[in-house]
Amino acid sequence: HEKLLSTFDVDNIPAEALLFQTGYLTIHDSREPLLGNWVYTLGYPNREVESSLNMALLTGYGLSEQHALGTRLALIELLQTRNLAAMEPLFHALFAGIPNDWYRKNQLAQFEGYYASIFYSYFAALGLDIRLEDTTNHGRIDMAVLFNNEVLLFEFKVVELTPEGKALQQIKDKGYADKYRARGEPIHLIGVEFSKDSRNVVGFEVESL
Repeated sequence: HEKLLSTFDVDNIPAEALLFQTGYLTIHDSREPLLGNWVYTLGYPNREVESSLNMALLTGYGLSEQHALGTRLALIELLQTRNLAAMEPLFHALFAGIPNDWYRKNQLAQFEGYYASIFYSYFAALGLDIRLEDTTNHGRIDMAVLFNNEVLLFEFKVVELTPEGKALQQIKDKGYADKYRARGEPIHLIGVEFSKDSRNVVGFEVESL
């Protein structure tokens, strides 16, 4: 909203307004659904800004800068070598390193979006081509990553204690890969499940087409 973006109350400034005013976000679209009331769609001005902002955000998850850097370097190596299954222990160690204090007095561990945002930030920090909530004719893919002439499709689910296999199954049942088949590139379906109890990855399934 126009008023939100123009606010300058430093003691109570929304995150999106701050990011817009500092240049990390820019206006991608605008419309006037009600007379005199404009609504703006914000986005990154370019991939370099997206990468640098997410690098800065990673330490906000309670991890040291050195740990965050080590994870990014390991992740890009796994992608380059197509060792996708090895992402499971990598991210398991990552979530295990997030301090318990991060979860106090909140319900973060129950929300799929929390876990998905951490995955996104690590991929985005590498400057990769990422599509979130990628729309298809059967639903939305949680995260699509295009890298090195390959396609990785991620679905995230939160379970109680043990994996249920629903994340990968949804990708297959919904035919999410169909959107990318015309590219003629390898497509990897990756279902990731998180436990509310352990606050970590408990299921990680990969199927390549």
